[in-house]
Amino acid sequence: MLTVAILAAGKGTRMASSLPKVLHKLSGKTLLQRVIDSCKKLKPNKIFIIVGHKSKEVENSVLKNKNIHFIVQNPQKGTGHAIQVLSQQVKRHEGELIVLNGDVPLIKSETLKKLINYHDSKTADVSLITTKKKNPHGYGRVFIKDNLIERIVEEKDCNNDERSNVLTNAGIYCFKWKSLSMIINALESNNKQKEIYLTDTITLLEKSYSFEVEDNGELQGINNRVQLSECEETIQSLIKEKHMLEGVTFINPASCTISEESIIGLDVIIEANTHIRGNSKISNNCKIGPNSFIEDTIVNENCEIINSTIFNSKIMDNVKIGPYSHIRPNCEISSHSKIGNFVEIKNSQLDKEVKVNHLSYIGDSKVGKYTNIGAGTITANFDGTKKYPTNIGKNSSIGANTVLIAPINLGDSVTTGAGSVITKDSQNNCLAIARSKQVNIKNWKKNKS
Repeated sequence: MLTVAILAAGKGTRMASSLPKVLHKLSGKTLLQRVIDSCKKLKPNKIFIIVGHKSKEVENSVLKNKNIHFIVQNPQKGTGHAIQVLSQQVKRHEGELIVLNGDVPLIKSETLKKLINYHDSKTADVSLITTKKKNPHGYGRVFIKDNLIERIVEEKDCNNDERSNVLTNAGIYCFKWKSLSMIINALESNNKQKEIYLTDTITLLEKSYSFEVEDNGELQGINNRVQLSECEETIQSLIKEKHMLEGVTFINPASCTISEESIIGLDVIIEANTHIRGNSKISNNCKIGPNSFIEDTIVNENCEIINSTIFNSKIMDNVKIGPYSHIRPNCEISSHSKIGNFVEIKNSQLDKEVKVNHLSYIGDSKVGKYTNIGAGTITANFDGTKKYPTNIGKNSSIGANTVLIAPINLGDSVTTGAGSVITKDSQNNCLAIARSKQVNIKNWKKNKS
């Protein structure tokens, strides 16, 4: 039986933020959620999250799961104290207990599995992940004799000789629950920080083993925003490398970000300064960017999106969007349509081969196939209290600078005169014109101020 404990009670003062450290995000996921996701792949019986600072905020950030439980550590008196609190609230101390911090977002489930297997092979009381660092400053030093860990000394408690040791504690433990439960309450705060260290369990347990792994960035803890940025760069490099090996071209990879959930097809070209977020899917032979942002959107084959922003929408095949278009949530743009420069579309469905070429707003609308929307067209869908729909039939031609006052329905093959303000429904095959008669006043002179 496997139990996991994730330590997430600290303030994270060095982040210089009102947000708890574990709630800062990497590629769209909190640090804590990334650690949880890695642990879930181990299929533990339970995951305990030890919270303290802004505990409710941390709890509310985690996706609900019957196997995830929260324990409040108050006050926060160190990592050892956190496990003392856990031990008091857990009735059955059986199997193994994995303990790790909520700020090691790059830890892989495969590494944790290797730790467990190593621990089992040694029938150890505790096995600890260690790594050699070129610059070990800030890390606890691990001292080994005859393959067993003798002791661990925290950086602030090290003397000069001890600081020269480059074998460091990664803060990830696999305990035999039964052995740990017998000594956990013997831990004391006899150190400069006056905290109860979990590392002190090493000297109290008979069989304490070091499981050394390569320092490849996976064990990086995050204490400040510089380290947060470094981890973001690591994740993004891995994501983009994966896509490039699978047939995606990045013109300038360093300027782009891609979410882990995004799917990108063959022969897609991602131009500079393009960002694809959330659960987006870009199908084959698309060209995205430069300077585009796409989130939670499906883009079908052979589309071209330039200098544009799209949220939570569906773009069918052979669609051209941009430059400077804004597709807001809940839109569907059908095949062979064209959305041009400075166009905003919101909560609307455009049938195939619709053209909205420039300087228009289409909101809460349905537009029939082959319809052309002239420059400067606006669907006036909001009366100050409620929003209303606009329906435009197929083969229609909406003149430049037309304002359609919703709710309104235009039939098929309707033409509106440029500059019209349309307030009444029009049947099929109508020409709708609604503009005031022009008056020319001769010999007009402006007032001079």
